[in-house]
Amino acid sequence: MADEQQFIENGIQRTQINEFFQEELDRAGYGGMEVAQTPMGTQIVLKAEKPGMVIGKGGKNIRKITSELEERFDLDDPQIDVQEVDEPDLNAQIVADRLANALERGWYFRKAGHTTIDRIMDSGALGAEIVLSGKVTGARSRVEKFNRGYIKHNGQPADAIVDDGQSVAVMKLGTIGVTVKIIPPNAELPDDFQVHEDVDVSEYVVEPEEEGVEELLAGEEETAAEAQAAEDAEVTEASTAETDTELSEGPEEVPEEEIPEEEVQAAESDAEIEEELDEDVETEAEELLTEMEDEDEEVQG
Repeated sequence: MADEQQFIENGIQRTQINEFFQEELDRAGYGGMEVAQTPMGTQIVLKAEKPGMVIGKGGKNIRKITSELEERFDLDDPQIDVQEVDEPDLNAQIVADRLANALERGWYFRKAGHTTIDRIMDSGALGAEIVLSGKVTGARSRVEKFNRGYIKHNGQPADAIVDDGQSVAVMKLGTIGVTVKIIPPNAELPDDFQVHEDVDVSEYVVEPEEEGVEELLAGEEETAAEAQAAEDAEVTEASTAETDTELSEGPEEVPEEEIPEEEVQAAESDAEIEEELDEDVETEAEELLTEMEDEDEEVQG
């Protein structure tokens, strides 16, 4: 059997055992149970308002319950331990059964709810909530709530701190579901805090030194001057370190740029063209001078 299916089977079995105890121990003031599997068998702890009625005369009733648990639920050697409830008004299951019985006897639901929750708070509970759901007064069902004090509805505190109980009142118009939630007096809530009075706090308080305004200003100026001097010293050290590094490394050698061969060839061809042009110009100039001299001789002759 898979683990998930095993969890479901255990939960169903626990619910069925709880319903069985509610039916069998209704008159004894059944207040809940705890089931644990041990190497010696199944350990069951019963909480009841009247433990004597659970055990019975000479242990007759408890032996009957043990045999029925073995037959109906196939439990391995069940061992039942009965404990008395110290304060019944702080046990949610007992309060829910009492309220359901009061409704069945004809109590008006508002009077029964307010009376019950007042008794819970008078017993020292930090908070309580009663929910009645069903055909409370008419043919249409509705939900009525009664709240007092502080109550948690979700999260880990709701599972670990809040005590809850359920019961059913069978009326002529239909059934009424009764749910009771109680936070016990000594519960440690996660958002709770305490204020300690008459505590010497001198060890935790640091008193500032009394100084004049001029002294404070002078101290600030000195601090600023020291900070500026420290910055200047850092800048000087950094520049000195760079200079030393440059001197130690020597002048940087600038690599000669390599001229592509194409550019070299183009420059040589341009130089040759310029030389040819110069020669042509000189030749033309000599020819012009010769012509001018010839013309002067003809004119004189």
